[in-house]
Amino acid sequence: MILPRRSALVLAAAVAASAVSACAYNEALGRNQLLLVDNAALSQQSTAAWREAIAKPGVMTTGAQVDRIRRVGDRLVQAAGLGGRTWDYAVFTEASPNAFVLPSGQIGVTTSLLALVQNDDQLASVIGHEIGHVVANHAAERASNQTVTSVGLAAVGGAAGRYGDAVNAYGGLAAQYGLLLPYSRRDELEADRLGVDYMAGAGFKPSQAVALWRLMAAQRQTQTPQFASTHPSDATRIEALQQYIASRGWN
Repeated sequence: MILPRRSALVLAAAVAASAVSACAYNEALGRNQLLLVDNAALSQQSTAAWREAIAKPGVMTTGAQVDRIRRVGDRLVQAAGLGGRTWDYAVFTEASPNAFVLPSGQIGVTTSLLALVQNDDQLASVIGHEIGHVVANHAAERASNQTVTSVGLAAVGGAAGRYGDAVNAYGGLAAQYGLLLPYSRRDELEADRLGVDYMAGAGFKPSQAVALWRLMAAQRQTQTPQFASTHPSDATRIEALQQYIASRGWN
C-alpha cells in the first residue's frame, strides 16, 4: 500500500526522531551508536538460536576441542570485563574456517578453523575478535540500522507516489552497498582492534592476529571485491592490525 504523502513524511520524521533519541556513546569504540535495541533485547532470540544450532548433528559441546576454546575464551572474557556472565562454547564440524558470537554469550568455532590455527595465540585472535563484537554492541547496532533503513525507505517510497517501487528498488540497493555493508566492514575492523586489546590483556601475543589473517588469506580460494563484501579485504585487515599493534608497542 502506498502511503499518502503527508503520512509518509510524518513517518520519516518519526523514524529520524527515534534515531536521534536512541544514540548512545560506546566508550570501547570511542563513538556514538544508534541503538533502538540492545544486547539484552536480543538475548532471548540468540539463546533460542544457539540451542537450535547445538542440537544439530556434528556439533560438539564437550570434549578436548571444546575444552581448548573454553580455556582460551575464558581468559579473553576476563580481559574484556565480561567475566560476570556465563559463556558457552561449541565446535561445529564444517569445511570452512569460521567462528561466530551471539549477544547472549555463546561462541562457536568450526573444526576447520581449529585445524588452521597454529597455536593458542592465533585461536585467541579469533575468539577475542568475536568477544569484541559483543562489547561493541555490533549486533544491536546492525539490527537498529536495518530497522531505520527499512522503515525510512518505505516512507520515501510512499512519498514518491507511482514511482515508489523504483525508489524502493534503487534505495534498497544503495542502502546495501552504500550504508549497511560499509558499517559491517567498520564493525569487523573495530572487533579486530578490540580483540587484540583483549589478547594483550589476557597474556596472548597480539602479533599472532596478523599471522592468523595471513593464513586465512593464503587458504582462501576466492576473493569477493571489498565494495560488495561484509568483511574487509585480507590486505586491509592485515594492514590495519599491523598499524594498531605497532602503535601500542606490542609484538
